Amino acid sequence: MFYLFFEQLMDIFGPFNVLRYTSFRVVASTTTALVITWLLYPWLIKRLQQLQIGEVIREDGPESHFKKAGTPTMGGTLMVVSILSSVLLWGDLTNIYVLLTMGLTLAFAIIGFVDDTRKITRGKGIRGKTKLGLQLAITLATFLAFFAWGSYGFETYVYFPFLRADRFYLYIPWWLYAVFATVVVVGFSNAVNLTDGLDGLAIGPTITGAGTLLILAYISGAVINKLPLSSYLLIPKVTEAYELSVVLSSLIGAGIGFLWYNSYPAQVFMGDVGSLALGGTLGCVAVFTKNEFLSVIIGGVFVLEAVSVIMQTTSYKLTGKRIFRMAPIHHHFEKKGIPETKIVVRFWIVSILLALVALASLKVR
Repeated sequence: MFYLFFEQLMDIFGPFNVLRYTSFRVVASTTTALVITWLLYPWLIKRLQQLQIGEVIREDGPESHFKKAGTPTMGGTLMVVSILSSVLLWGDLTNIYVLLTMGLTLAFAIIGFVDDTRKITRGKGIRGKTKLGLQLAITLATFLAFFAWGSYGFETYVYFPFLRADRFYLYIPWWLYAVFATVVVVGFSNAVNLTDGLDGLAIGPTITGAGTLLILAYISGAVINKLPLSSYLLIPKVTEAYELSVVLSSLIGAGIGFLWYNSYPAQVFMGDVGSLALGGTLGCVAVFTKNEFLSVIIGGVFVLEAVSVIMQTTSYKLTGKRIFRMAPIHHHFEKKGIPETKIVVRFWIVSILLALVALASLKVR
């Protein structure tokens, strides 16, 4: 909004030119989202307590979680609002990648909101297959529409980490790429949702992943001495995708503000409204910046959590035996007696290390 409004005045009043710089708007959007969440969470937490919107704890879960029953949930609502608000203020609202990413974020947030609401009012959320079906349908329809109406120069090539983008890539038809992109986005969304089980566990790797993708999004369109930085680093070039760095910076600001109140012992949980939306945002950015496979490294913690659930479920159905004491895997470590805070911090460390590996791929090609 600010960008589009003051764009008309940049030639009249010089200082407004600062809005042309994505780096300035990245800082501004981070600050805006952080301030919104930091200031409004105390009010939201109090309001959720008044409405008795509290977390429902599984009876078969770790005993240490029983004391968390009643902790305000659906706190992700404010995160989504702060992200959308920051992007509206500082983002380029004519950018197709920004619009589609924010649209998917909002759609997934609505699905999560309904799911959380049903859990609280009826004791049971949306059926898993129904929720997954809604996510798949919305995401697939979005990408099909994107390609059908004109993909703005977006190429349906798939690139591979640690390999030169100008030599190693795979072309797939647009309709098949839409299916592939849908799997990436929905998979990322649900992986973040599965990770959201301990105080601060999901939001830490989310912030780290957003920071990594922010760097990748920015350099995908950055130009130095009239030479695209993507050409120098031999990574895919998606010129307009650099504007997604404003989206990611908003997510980082909102995430830090949320972590202030979600760190152990948590005063509020994000709920599905937050985890589904944030995961969808990361997945969408990974697709639009051509980092579909690299996102497996960036979101390695989320992948590990999702794989542990798949392994546990498959093993139990086929053999009647469980691989882990409890899935997702963070509960397995809890069952082994490792303190919650230590598990969370160690997962954060792993996510940072994986982010460094992902960034190293920029030069190891």
